[in-house]
Amino acid sequence: MEENKITSTLHPLERKILPLLSKCKTLKELVEASKLKEVEVMRALQWLSNKNIVKIHIKPKETVELDENGLAYVKAGLPERRFLEAIKTKALHLDAIAKNAKLVREEVNACIGSLRKKAAIEITPDKKIKLTEPGKKILLKESLEEKFLKKLSKKPINIKELNPEEKFALQNFLKRKQIIKQVLEKLRETELTDLGKKVIKIKIKTSSDIERVTPELLKTGKWKNKQFRKYDVKADVPALNRGKRHFVNQATDYARQIWVELGFKEMTGPILNTSFWNFDALFTAQDHPVRELQDTFYIKHPAKGKLPPKKLVENVKATHEHGWNLGSTGWQYSWNPEDAKKNVLRTHTTVLSAQTLAALKTEDLPAKFFAVGKCFRNETLDWSHLFEFNQFEGIVVDPDANFKHLLGYLKNFLTKIGFPKARFRPAYFPYTEMSTEIDVFHPVHKKWYELGGAGILRPEVVVPLLGKDIPVLAWGPGLDRQMTEFYKIDDLRELYKNDLKQLREMKEWML
Repeated sequence: MEENKITSTLHPLERKILPLLSKCKTLKELVEASKLKEVEVMRALQWLSNKNIVKIHIKPKETVELDENGLAYVKAGLPERRFLEAIKTKALHLDAIAKNAKLVREEVNACIGSLRKKAAIEITPDKKIKLTEPGKKILLKESLEEKFLKKLSKKPINIKELNPEEKFALQNFLKRKQIIKQVLEKLRETELTDLGKKVIKIKIKTSSDIERVTPELLKTGKWKNKQFRKYDVKADVPALNRGKRHFVNQATDYARQIWVELGFKEMTGPILNTSFWNFDALFTAQDHPVRELQDTFYIKHPAKGKLPPKKLVENVKATHEHGWNLGSTGWQYSWNPEDAKKNVLRTHTTVLSAQTLAALKTEDLPAKFFAVGKCFRNETLDWSHLFEFNQFEGIVVDPDANFKHLLGYLKNFLTKIGFPKARFRPAYFPYTEMSTEIDVFHPVHKKWYELGGAGILRPEVVVPLLGKDIPVLAWGPGLDRQMTEFYKIDDLRELYKNDLKQLREMKEWML
C-alpha cells in the first residue's frame, strides 16, 4: 500500500509533526504542540506537502499594533492630554507648554491642529494658549484614541475586527509618525489529504531506527539488523547557487577568447578620451552631427584633456583642413584644437584602434589587434537600444590585406560566436572606404538589425597616425544583440537589470 511505503521515507521532523495534524491546524499551534522551532515545522510541512500528505493554505492577515511612540504614549499619556493638562489651571505660551508636558515641537504642532478642531483651546491676544469649556470636558473622559491605544497595548488586532470608532481612531493615528503600524502576516493552515488521513492512522515511530550512517555505527556494528530510513530522491531540496561571473561578462570573455585564438593581441584603454582620439584622429569632421550632445556624452569635470605630440596634431589638422599631402580635399574648414580637447565617453572602441596605430612601428608589421569593451551613446532607452553597449573591435595592419580578408575574419568570428545568420551591405563611414554594415536577423521580432560597421580605414586616418599608407582592415560591431540571441532575451534592458533570480538561473555561455 502507498501509505506504508511513504511511512518508511518520513524524516524525524515529519514523524513528530504528522500525529499533531488532526488537532493542530495553524503553524503557531504546531510549533507550540511539537516544541520544535518554527523553521523545523515549516520544513516538515513542506516535505509532507511534497508527498501529498498535507495541503498548506496561505491566508493573508493584516493586523495593527503599537509602534515606538504608541508604546510610549500608553505609559505617559497621549500628547493631547498632556497638552491640556499643562494649561488646566492657566494659559501658557507654547514653549512653557512643551516643557511642562514634555513634548517635542512636532508633537506640539500636532496637538494644536487636533485640539483646535475640537474647539478645546483658543489663542489669547498675548499669544498664550487657553483651555476652553469643551477642552475641560475632554479632560474628564477617555477619548476614542486613548481607548484604542489601551486595547492595542494588550495584543495586536486584526483590522477586519475593528469597530467603526476604532477605525476612526486608526485613521487619525496613521497620519502621525510611529504611533501605530500595520503588519501583513501570512497565516499558514494545514489540511490533511485523503492519503494523509490514511497515513495518520498508521502507528508511526517518532524516529526511524537509523537516520544516517556514522563512524560509530560502522565501528560498533550497531547498524546490523537495523532498519534504515528510505530517502526520497524526488523530494524538493533547496537550490544551491554557486558563485559565477555575470552572464554579460561570460559573453565578453568568450569573444575575447576567440580573437586570442585567431592570433590577435588585445587593445585596452580608458573609457574617457579626448575628442581628438574619439573623432578627429578618425577623420570625423568637427561639425559632424555625431559630435553633438544628442549623440554623445561630454564630460564637465574635467571638460578638456591634453592633445598628443605636436607633429601628430599638425598632421591630423592638415588632413581635416585640406587633405594634407594625401591627394584628398579634406573637409575644407578651419580645424579647432579646443574642440579636439573636449573630454567624451568613448562612443566606439575604434578610439583604441587609432591609439594603437599611432604607437605602431614598421618592424611591428603585419599586426592584428582586437578590443572588447563598453561604449556610450546618447540613445533613447527601449527594448533594442541602450545608452551603454558592448562592442568588439578589430584591426589588421597588413600590406597584403584586402576586403575579402575582412569579410573572412568577420564570418569566422560570427560563426564561432554562434551567430552565423548575417549579411553585409554597402555603407558609409567617415573613416573607412570600402565600408560595410553587418546585419543580423532577429528571430522573435522577425526583422534585420544592424550589429555595426566594418571596412578598410581611409588614408586620411592611417597616414597621419601610422606614417605610411598601408591597408588596415577594421570592424566594430556591437555584441549585446548577439548576447540576447544566445540567452533568449527579447529586451536589451534585461542585460543589466541585475535580478538575482535571473542571474542564478541564466545558462552558462557555452558554444
